[in-house]
Amino acid sequence: MCLGIPGKVVWIKDTMAGVDFGEVVVEAGTHIVNNLSVGDYVLVHAGFILEKLDMDEVQKTLELFDELARVQQGPS
Repeated sequence: MCLGIPGKVVWIKDTMAGVDFGEVVVEAGTHIVNNLSVGDYVLVHAGFILEKLDMDEVQKTLELFDELARVQQGPS
């Protein structure tokens, strides 16, 4: 099983892009996706950007991850 986590494109050079996942930036191939821009949110698998993501969906997903992190931390 693969977990798709949104990442933000922070740089693009030729056919590679840097994708920021919060604590780590990975290099990923841009061969599959057209019209990619710095600031786009994407899904990466096996070293390639598979698709650009809708910002509304990205926001919902990131909010769910934040909520999961709070639940795992327990009561303060």
